Amino acid sequence: MHTEDSPEEPAEHARFGRYLVELEQVADGDEVELVGRVLADPDQVMAQAAVVRHLDRRAAELCPEAVWREWARAMARVVAGRPFLVRRLQEWSLFRSVVLRLPWHRGDLLAASDWLQLRTAAGSNPEALAALAGHGRTKRIRSTARAGLTRLNLA
Repeated sequence: MHTEDSPEEPAEHARFGRYLVELEQVADGDEVELVGRVLADPDQVMAQAAVVRHLDRRAAELCPEAVWREWARAMARVVAGRPFLVRRLQEWSLFRSVVLRLPWHRGDLLAASDWLQLRTAAGSNPEALAALAGHGRTKRIRSTARAGLTRLNLA
């Protein structure tokens, strides 16, 4: 049994830390296999937490790159059946479209999570900022979007 005085870390904490290090250092060619191995861990909450951190880091890195679509398709296959991870990957795809000014739908942005809306509200796409300034889910999102419009001199 783990007590506060015990120097021993719970096994799932140690695995989580190890997974984060492995995911940060994984070669591109081995990424899908490693993500699949992490997701096979019996502690699904911990495993998905490690994978979402990885998805966030890699998606931010790859967002403007040409390899995005191939990477996103590969990740979609490996996270299939895990609704939170599937949604996060979909939201990264929407974020990418907004940032790169690719086609996207206003309704998709307004239906997105607070996480994506706030991330987008901190950006510089005037169409997205206008949508979120008027219809963002929270006061913080609306305020951040209005500040972005002011920053762009579009208010």
